[in-house]
Amino acid sequence: MSEGFTEWLRSRSDEQLRLLAMSRPELITPVPANVPGLAARAATPSAIGRALDRLDGFTLAVAETLVVFPPDQLSAAVHRATGNAPGTDEAIERALTTLTEMALVDGEHRLAPGVPDALDPPAGLGQPAARVFRHDERAITLADPRAVRELIAQVGPQARAALDELAWGPPSGRVPNARREVSVETAQSPIEQLLARGLLGAIGDETVTLPREVGLVLRDDRLHRDLSPVPPPLEGATRRADLASRTAAGQAFSFVRSVEELCEIWGVDPPGVLRTGGLAIRDLRRAAQQLDVPEWTAALVIEVAHAAGLIAAGGPADAEWLPTLAYDLWRARQTEDRWETVARAWLTLDRVPGLAGARDDRDRLLNVLHPDLRRGAAAEIRRRVLTVVAATELAPSQESVLARLTWERPRRRGNHLARLTEFALREAEVMGLTGLGVMSPHGRAVLTGVKAADLLAPLLPEPVDHVVLQADLTAVAPGPLTGELDRWLGLAADVESKGGATVYRFAEGSIRRVLDAGQSAEEILAMLARHSATPVPQPLSYLVTDVARRHGRLRVGSASSYLRCDDPAVVDELLADRRAGVLRMRRLAPTVLVSKASRATLLDSLRSMGYAPVAESLEGDVLITRADARRTEAQPVRQVNGLLAPEAEVVTAAIRALRAGDHALLSRPVPVGEPGGAVPRTPATATISALQEAIKQGSRVWIGYLDSQGQATSRILEPARIEGGYLTAYDETRAAIHRFVLHRITGVADVN
Repeated sequence: MSEGFTEWLRSRSDEQLRLLAMSRPELITPVPANVPGLAARAATPSAIGRALDRLDGFTLAVAETLVVFPPDQLSAAVHRATGNAPGTDEAIERALTTLTEMALVDGEHRLAPGVPDALDPPAGLGQPAARVFRHDERAITLADPRAVRELIAQVGPQARAALDELAWGPPSGRVPNARREVSVETAQSPIEQLLARGLLGAIGDETVTLPREVGLVLRDDRLHRDLSPVPPPLEGATRRADLASRTAAGQAFSFVRSVEELCEIWGVDPPGVLRTGGLAIRDLRRAAQQLDVPEWTAALVIEVAHAAGLIAAGGPADAEWLPTLAYDLWRARQTEDRWETVARAWLTLDRVPGLAGARDDRDRLLNVLHPDLRRGAAAEIRRRVLTVVAATELAPSQESVLARLTWERPRRRGNHLARLTEFALREAEVMGLTGLGVMSPHGRAVLTGVKAADLLAPLLPEPVDHVVLQADLTAVAPGPLTGELDRWLGLAADVESKGGATVYRFAEGSIRRVLDAGQSAEEILAMLARHSATPVPQPLSYLVTDVARRHGRLRVGSASSYLRCDDPAVVDELLADRRAGVLRMRRLAPTVLVSKASRATLLDSLRSMGYAPVAESLEGDVLITRADARRTEAQPVRQVNGLLAPEAEVVTAAIRALRAGDHALLSRPVPVGEPGGAVPRTPATATISALQEAIKQGSRVWIGYLDSQGQATSRILEPARIEGGYLTAYDETRAAIHRFVLHRITGVADVN
């Protein structure tokens, strides 16, 4: 590690170190013991790679320019690359400020240790001639740009075309017998002409490369082509702000209702959990049909409900997907608060619902709620997409958003970026964060972490508490219904169509659901009359009373199960029914039958045969079943903070600890007789004797020690015992007791 870089880091102010930790949080996780530890961690390839991944296109180009050109030539080299575009000087200053804050360059704009290696080769250039030709005469010749131009002028047009093709990268190609010696006189093919003059170099038996010096001449000393100091503009359509906001609010309302409807359906009829985890494709299609949405939207609703803790695996051996107890609390809140909960769950979700139904690299189907939908970059890319959309008043096109994202993080571009961008844009629209492609005020609030419900509430449609009952056994809801009426009507009728107005249809099965939930015919008719803008139609009244009259005439209990009925004629009819043979029923009394089938099976079978039985307890009381009776415990859901920066309080504490550790390092004593604090070195016998004496006297010693990588370090110890080839001692340097391998101790010195 460069001592100069360590001292430069030490000279930085606390505020400058705080900015470093905010931009590169991995450097303080965990907190280094001192500044040399921070410098060593900052120079590791993984840490440098993460930092470079966060640079925008122009800042990365400036860093690559510093690999090739010295700092005093940086401005001229960048101006050549941008074609002296306006704003280049200001952009260079901003880039250098960013690189300095991230400790990728020091105060004199020299690249930090490890950065040149991480950027090699820069900007698609090849290796330096000295590395290609192993410091022979050709490397010396190519160091002079004029000599390179003269050599290029000597080759034919085909050879020059080959050079132009390699100039902007990739700089390497495959050629048979690339290592074969050839002279200028014997060269025949265009490639041989280039090899003979050193304009190409062989780096393998079948691989040639364009030396860096030749590439720079071909590029006219421009390291980058078409470099822009500003990001690409966002292009898209203009929308009316009020119309976009209202559209987003309508989408938000619909999404909340879809989540609620899903949980209500799954509370009654939960789908199973696959043996490998997740939800079966047939259950996804069924949910899409029930919610009247496309399959990808149903997958989004399911994944977001799960991320918000509203559904989880439960039931016997966690074999079913059920609503959680948290769902009941969520359902009782206002619509705007419910939306904010699910919107924030989506923003931090580390899974990609859009991949559901696709296949992975091994041709395996990706199911909803399956662990294979997890992608580490999903939350970050989702947040970056919304940040780009929020930066404009337009409805930006997907292409321009992707171009901006690529410019902001050029090292992270790839096929996955395009797909995740597409998913994020369409999901944000469906959830109501955007309306007509424009970021909504409440969506912007979710993105920035402020309260969004208050901004959404005025935009939501006012719920209505009435429906229009019609003679064809349908009810028309002229708008969104209040929560209580919506849940009751969802139980008492089936949704026939959605749109500007929702149409519900009453049928025998739906009325029976309300009766099973414990309501009488009078209560049902009273509820309809209270919430109907018109009188209850006679056909609907007849339907309710007729189903109620037949409801409960049969009573089912457990024998395995039994059946009783006050009317012996009905029992006779049931015994004569050939469809009842599989139930294996036996008559105990004129009005009582028993069956080996379970009570649930007997109930379902009788209902499928057209009867309307009810369940009863051993005491003879009717068992009331409710649609929301099945619940499970909420399970912790993995979520990711899309923000890269840690909390300010954590950073402040880390810098304080770092400074304290560095102060302790600088103020520790020095070994006696070791000039400049060098690592002690003594013969092995003298080392053992000195350690034994220190154990006897209870004194401290300074030792030199080789770590597992063979690097020499020094430690201040209070030796305790020597046993089995190990020294056990209290290490003051690390404030802990450690065991040291004796043969790795290079020497011992006294401590001042």
